[in-house]
Formats: sequence, structure tokens, C-alpha cells
Amino acid sequence: MSATVRVDRVGDHAIIIPTGPFDLAHTTAVARTMEGIERRLSGCVSVDVDLQQLERIDGAGAVLLARFLDRLGAEGHHTCVIKGYNPEANRLIALYRERRADRPAQTHSTSRLARIGALAAQLPGKAYEGFDFSGRCALALPKTAVSPSSADWRSLPRLMQEIGADALPVTSAANLLVGVIIGFLGVSQLGRFGAVAYVPEMVLVAHIRGLGPLGTAIVVAGRSGAGLASEIATMKVSEEIDALRSIGLDPIKWLVVPRCLALALTVPLLTWVGDVLALVGGLGATAVITHLTPRAYFQSTMNAITPEHFLAGFVKSPFLGLVIGLVACGQGLLARGGAAAVGTRTTTAVVLAIFSVIVISALFTFFFALIGI
Repeated sequence: MSATVRVDRVGDHAIIIPTGPFDLAHTTAVARTMEGIERRLSGCVSVDVDLQQLERIDGAGAVLLARFLDRLGAEGHHTCVIKGYNPEANRLIALYRERRADRPAQTHSTSRLARIGALAAQLPGKAYEGFDFSGRCALALPKTAVSPSSADWRSLPRLMQEIGADALPVTSAANLLVGVIIGFLGVSQLGRFGAVAYVPEMVLVAHIRGLGPLGTAIVVAGRSGAGLASEIATMKVSEEIDALRSIGLDPIKWLVVPRCLALALTVPLLTWVGDVLALVGGLGATAVITHLTPRAYFQSTMNAITPEHFLAGFVKSPFLGLVIGLVACGQGLLARGGAAAVGTRTTTAVVLAIFSVIVISALFTFFFALIGI
């Protein structure tokens, strides 16, 4: 049976009756049939569509009918899809019309001030989405503890391998170079006052309290955060997330909780290794341009070590790892569309994760200063 469209018109009222299969196999015939119908509806005040005689419809046919109805509405016709009992056709057409209606209007404004205002207007909504996702993750944690089978714990060793061991070379190199930089700056600045002996303490305090956790978290955000965001975004656009929901699994419990836990466990370990290498880098920089011996350097370092310094870095690191996981997983779950959405969400996740770890680190520094640590 071929696809046809019959038009019954009485005065200023018309009834459109599509018949036959409106599916992908008959798309060409359906599109050809729809041509010329709009001219026959000229002058109509109301147009109804009777879907009862549709033999079959899929997404392709629903798109053609939805666009046809949108064009009629744009020309001033009062169109309603109410005649005939065909729930599947009504559902598909309404779905595609809703998606088209939800698309933001294209604006051609080139005003920089207008773009800044639009971004500012979006900030409350973005902040609400972030807090809402964080709250849902916090609620999922005790539920996961009660029901361990609701989370993919088998992936935890793999995640710790990818986030921790595989990232160790790049984080170690970054922290080593940061230690070298702090050492050179300390020698160049403190040397003018004859205070080179305080360079080891400067390297220790600056790196363990601030730059070590922050630098490690930034590297992890750019490396592992991007990987987690692209992985979950790909699962979202390929409908694997929907498949998890269809079998009764919560994606937050199954995917987000293990990844956040892996980051919260591995970032402190990477930070501690980086702290040791930063001290070695500071030693190398100091030994190259001064007469300070390694023995004197390590002695000065040991004298500067206090529990407060280690506490500041120890408390901060798990939270930095946790915020990276929340941002990366949250952006991955927000992906919509195809491959382009994966790239967009990955880029957004990296930028937001780096910004978030800087903000969290600043808040911790301010808090430690208030309580005198």
C-alpha cells in the first residue's frame, strides 16, 4: 500500500487524511505527496488532521508531518491533531514538534554587552543544576552503601589504574618542575637578603600547602576529567544511560559514585608523590646556583616540617578529586545530540573542573588562615 494524503475541504475548514505507511521506506513518496497540499489549503481558517487511517509511522514520517504542521501554523492556520485514534502517531508527532519548539531562537546580535548579559542570565540556572546534581550524588552515597550491588564496584580498580597509576608520570613531572621553579624564585629573591637558607622551607610550605594539591588537581582535571566526561557523554548519546535506567539501575549510583570515589582516593596519593618530587626539584635548583649542600637542604627541610603543613594538604586533596569527578560526570550526563555534543561537554567539563579546583583551593586557604593553620 502506498502513502497518500487526501484533503477534504468544506468552506474555510479542511480535513487532511494521511493513509498508508509513513515510514523510512516510503519517505520519498510521502514527501512527494505532501507537495502542493499547502496551496490547496489557501484561505482555510482551521485545518484538522485525521490520523486514524495511518497504517504505520516511524520517526521519518513523524518528522515530515510535524514540519508540515509547523508550516501551517506559521502561515496562520489553526491546526490541531485531534481527529482519529492513533496514539503512536500522536506521540511521535508531538515529540518532534516539542523538540523543534524547544530550540533556542537564532539571534544575530553581535553586541558584546548582549552576550555578556546572556551569559550572566544563565549563571543562576547553571549554579542550580550544579547544586542539584551534587545533592543527588550525596543522597546516592548512603543508598549505595546500603545496597552495594547498585554500583559498579568492579570498575573501581580499573578507574584507579587509569586515574592514578597512568597519570603518575605527568603529575610527577609537573610537580618536579614546580619545585624547580619555586627553588629558583626563592634563591633569586631571598638571596638578595642573604636568606638562601630559608629556600627549603619556602619550597616545602608553598608546595605542600598550596601548589602541590592545586597543580596535581589541575593536571588530573585536564587528563582524567576529560576522559571521564567524554566516556559518560558517549554513553549518553549512544543511549547506554537509557539502557541502564531501563534495567532498573541508577546511573548516578552505577557510574558516578565509583568514579568520584576513585578520584577522591587517587588524587591525594598523586599529591604526596608530587610533594616529594617537588622537594627534590627545589634541591636541584638550589644546589645548581648556590653553595647550599644537600645535607643542609634536607636538614632545613626537616626542621620546617610541621603537622599543620601536612594537614592543610591532606584535607584539601580528596575534596579537589571529588569536585573533578562531580563536574566531569555531571557534564557527561548533560550531553545531548551526537558526536559534537561529546566534544562540547568534554571541553566544558575541563574548563569547569579547573576553575572549580582553583575556587575550592582558595576557600580552603582562606579557611586555614582564619583558624590559624
